Amino acid sequence: MKSLGNIRRSFAPWTDPASKPFIAFKNVTKRFGDFTAVDDLSLNIYHREFFALLGASGCGKSTLLRMLAGFEQPTSGEIILDGTDLAGTPPYKRPVNMMFQSYALFPHMTVEKNVAFGLRQDGMPKDEIAERVSQMLKMVKLEKFAARKPNQLSGGQRQRVALARSLAKRPKVLLLDEPLGALDKKLREETQFELMDLQQNLGLTFVVVTHDQEEAMTMADRIAVMSHGKVIQVATPAEIYEAPNSRFVADFIGDVNIFDGKVASLNDSTVEIGVDNDFSIKVVTPEKPVMGSPVGFAIRPEKLKVSRTPPANPKVNAASGELWDIGYLGDMTVFHIKLKNGKVVKASSLNAQRSVDDPFTYDQDVWVSFADDAGVLLKD
Repeated sequence: MKSLGNIRRSFAPWTDPASKPFIAFKNVTKRFGDFTAVDDLSLNIYHREFFALLGASGCGKSTLLRMLAGFEQPTSGEIILDGTDLAGTPPYKRPVNMMFQSYALFPHMTVEKNVAFGLRQDGMPKDEIAERVSQMLKMVKLEKFAARKPNQLSGGQRQRVALARSLAKRPKVLLLDEPLGALDKKLREETQFELMDLQQNLGLTFVVVTHDQEEAMTMADRIAVMSHGKVIQVATPAEIYEAPNSRFVADFIGDVNIFDGKVASLNDSTVEIGVDNDFSIKVVTPEKPVMGSPVGFAIRPEKLKVSRTPPANPKVNAASGELWDIGYLGDMTVFHIKLKNGKVVKASSLNAQRSVDDPFTYDQDVWVSFADDAGVLLKD
């Protein structure tokens, strides 16, 4: 069986029926008055997993994180951590720590004292505190900044202090609520990989809440896409992107073109979808929809090939149109093409060379085509 995308590490306990989840949400519901923030949600997260809760504002992801931390209590359902039901356990007694987007550093304390704060509260001996703080500052590469105050640090450095403080007590689970939102784009991208390396080196379970798709796709072993208090799909980043289980997930994650049509023919491995008189789609799929039933087809922009001449079979997986817009992004070029049926599709092409001998221009007649395994049927 071919893999969907590259494998970041050989770690997939969720595929082993014998693996026990480290964190289990069982039929969890959280209501605030008449509003249901989390709706009968069940979800398993495994030990040493970097797990992302991804969704738009108000989807329930932060509420779920706060219930795990103990800042909110479920209206109904159970939250199990390492075999223990967390019901009634106050936040300070839970083996978790939470890092907030604001970092919540103490402005009057030095970096060293900020990191040591939780350890002092727990009554750890001074020599052990000094050793632990030294380890944490070395881990986040801030040894030279131990005596500085937070207002003397950059945004990225403050983020590292907050991370060191969160990890100093060696929690079983680190919860990160939009942890990189305050950083600029370049620093955010660098920090994503640093967090990944740190998580694997420490062997801890990380659960991150984010609305940033790229952030979740980069860091997480698996992603739970949420909407209106429910989990719509849980899968690896490659599976979420290449094989979305619904129109919502396909549209929410990255850019996508969605075509609607009816099932025109079926065989053992392919389905043909009639879109209009001049355009039909043949797709390789294990799905077996009913003949004549309406279906959707999703395909990512980079899977579309743009050409001046028609392919060998111009009526299957190919359509002609007019080039409306061109966006040069440096690493790639994005094309908006209006097909003859009026639909505007988005295609993208990697700029593998610095110069182009015969570039595309506005208002040019072009063809878009794609392979029969380039897209996916949508269940709803």
